[in-house]
Amino acid sequence: MKVETFLPPDPLAGDLIPPRRFESIQDTQDHLRASGISYVLAQFVDIHGVAKAKTVPVSHLNVIFKEGVGFAGFAICGVGIAPHGPDFMAVGDMATVAVVPWQPGLARVVCEGHVQGQPWAYDSRVVLKKQVARLAERGLTLFTGLEPEFSLLRRTENGGIAPCDPSDTLQKPCYDYKGLSRTRAYLEKLSNVMRATGIDVYQIDHEDANGQFELNYTYTDCLTSCDHFVFFKMAASEIAHEMGLICSFMPKPFANRPGNGMHMHLSLGDGQSNLFSDKNDPNGLELSPMAYHFLGGLLAHAPALTALCAPTINSYKRLVVGRSLTGATWAPAYISYGDNNRSTMVRVPKGRLELRLPDGACNAYLATAAVIAAGLDGMDRKLDPGAPRNVNLYEWSEAQLQEAGIGLLPQNLNAALDALEGDALIRGALGPVADEFLQLKRMEWLEYMRHVSEWEIQQYLEFF
Repeated sequence: MKVETFLPPDPLAGDLIPPRRFESIQDTQDHLRASGISYVLAQFVDIHGVAKAKTVPVSHLNVIFKEGVGFAGFAICGVGIAPHGPDFMAVGDMATVAVVPWQPGLARVVCEGHVQGQPWAYDSRVVLKKQVARLAERGLTLFTGLEPEFSLLRRTENGGIAPCDPSDTLQKPCYDYKGLSRTRAYLEKLSNVMRATGIDVYQIDHEDANGQFELNYTYTDCLTSCDHFVFFKMAASEIAHEMGLICSFMPKPFANRPGNGMHMHLSLGDGQSNLFSDKNDPNGLELSPMAYHFLGGLLAHAPALTALCAPTINSYKRLVVGRSLTGATWAPAYISYGDNNRSTMVRVPKGRLELRLPDGACNAYLATAAVIAAGLDGMDRKLDPGAPRNVNLYEWSEAQLQEAGIGLLPQNLNAALDALEGDALIRGALGPVADEFLQLKRMEWLEYMRHVSEWEIQQYLEFF
């Protein structure tokens, strides 16, 4: 069976490198050696979506694709293996072999967990593949375009953080030419790295917070999109580190500035057409009945989805009701949808859906799996999302929202976890990793609630 992978002759040329087909493990191994690759990262993610890996010499490449690379399961966060349990074996997907352009001589293979010879239900990629299989049974494929925002920062003399460019101080810096130009070396290197592995970057911009940027790359099937997202975070972070900078996907690094989202564009296809698209939509959104039902599922399960799309304490300082210094948060707070409406949870840019809920801290595999489950539930039950809201919901009063039947997204992690725990359909779709996620995140909430912050010291130490 032929598979496609990305191995450029010039990893920093900036050109988009087309995929190369390989016949076998031996063929892959031979080409890696001929390309100067000595080692391969057998890479997977933990429950947080954080990249984990072992380095394997090319001479032992066959191990990755056969029995897998062994890890002590208890040492990996959230894979449900006790100290006396079996090893976690990372088995590679040959179609994902790609060079690591910022580290010459190194390649990467995306892996998923196997335990005792079987795919492991706690592995995030395995969880997503089960939901992808549910779509495939209906002849459907979910396509996603992920838009990760990030903050490019530097350490200050006192150990704090600040935008990497000291001159990036505009109150409304979105699309600012100077801010974009003065970080060109980093942004172009990151773009070239992505394109050198077959990921087509088509635009780069300065976002609405100082030091905040976004690279947009083309959409693809949802499993590959998640693989690309992990690679993007690996590249963005390590290139920044090499340049003495910090690339952060933290949802809200500055209290008075917009946070880092990871908007998820969604459409279903059958191999021939976009099944979410319908030019005859009476609402003028160019959405099909299937798309509206899928959307109805997203809205119905929105509180539970929030826990997976916004999985940290800090995430809820982005998902707030109110405004920031630039004039808007750009983050959703309301369970609603609209046309080109960025104050809603779902924006409809004609013929597809943009879920604005996720942030850069999410595990994209788990979030996407939950999105599929919610959408399929909406399709199966033919859920009606109601009328679109094409007004600025940030300006609506609580009474107006209640009268319109528009709910509020969970406003802290604990409330989102309660929603996830109470949503049997989403928990069932995720399998045992849902309970693992809930347990870990409940512990995170408890630690946060017990932490005494500097704000509390300043507010209360001598107040009484």
